[in-house]
Amino acid sequence: MRAFLILEDGTVFEGTHIGARREIISEIVFNTSMAGYLEVLTDPSYAGQAVCMTYPLIGNYGICTEDMESRKPWCDGFIVRELSRLPSNFRCDMTIQQFLEDNGVPGIAGIDTRALTRILREKGTMNGMITTDEAYDLDTIIPKLKAYTTGKVVERVTCGEKYTLQGEKGLKVALLDLGTKDNIARSLAARGCDVTVYPATTTAAEILADQPDGIMLSNGPGDPKECTIIIEEIRKLYESDVPIFAICLGHQLMALATGADTFKMKYGHRGGNHPVKDLSTGRVYISSFVFFTNKRIIINKKHGVYRKDKNKHHVKISRKIKNYFFKISSESNKMVKGPSFNKDTSICAPNIPCAILFGGKCFFAKEIKYSYNSSA
Repeated sequence: MRAFLILEDGTVFEGTHIGARREIISEIVFNTSMAGYLEVLTDPSYAGQAVCMTYPLIGNYGICTEDMESRKPWCDGFIVRELSRLPSNFRCDMTIQQFLEDNGVPGIAGIDTRALTRILREKGTMNGMITTDEAYDLDTIIPKLKAYTTGKVVERVTCGEKYTLQGEKGLKVALLDLGTKDNIARSLAARGCDVTVYPATTTAAEILADQPDGIMLSNGPGDPKECTIIIEEIRKLYESDVPIFAICLGHQLMALATGADTFKMKYGHRGGNHPVKDLSTGRVYISSFVFFTNKRIIINKKHGVYRKDKNKHHVKISRKIKNYFFKISSESNKMVKGPSFNKDTSICAPNIPCAILFGGKCFFAKEIKYSYNSSA
């Protein structure tokens, strides 16, 4: 069956229908990962968006349900160059076509995803429609596309009630589910934390009443400025002495809660194959989120910033990179200020409050002050 992807600038791509048979309007984004399409589909951060995979062949290892990052796929639509209908993988539970159909996710295959990606890179992320209606009318559709917003999607993806994952060391972490991936809570529990996951609308009073050792604000979808009630509760959390850690959407909500501002980037950062250069050795690694900016600072776009200090204490990128977001000095509760770096800390973040996972231990930075715009 023929299908069409219509962008708000009037560009139309013609391809083949895949997945569920329904029409959707969504924000069109791209992801450069060469694998992990199931993790992308089930990442709540994609709620309200249709994802274009830039890698040309998707679905060749099928769907392994134990790899899902949440209970269901959250993206509105799926866009690929070629969809494999004959997967080869001993762990495969079903084909990606069946998975899309069963979960009501429509999509389009057979389009020039390179051309689509170039449009989004040059003109910025824009809204679009996936439809099988061959009699579509651009004059009617384009105003609808321009009017579309993702709305309050956090309330849609968050858990219905709080639950707990037990660790071994007894450190209590409160994880506010703004659209968290399951692996985040599992990773904290694997490092010894007792993780209690709270719905996004939980009040600060309820969280603090459980006396957590640290609070984590998760990733999530949508415009942070839509989360007005959540921002107010985060502001109340800041009035406590409990260390706070945030990633992705959580960063942006913390910025808004503490008086900073956010703005939307031209196009977002989504992928798992970005080159990272270790400037101390010259070696280049492939990472999902880190890049370097100059000879002194290496920035992790989602999780933090690090640099060498005068005592040459620094984080060396290695196979253990997944065990930390960034390393601070031996005092785990040291206050870190920005945008300038403290001279007596080996790692500091100018705009990102973060917990630290390093050497199998979990630490929390006490406070981080914002002094310039954060990016959405």
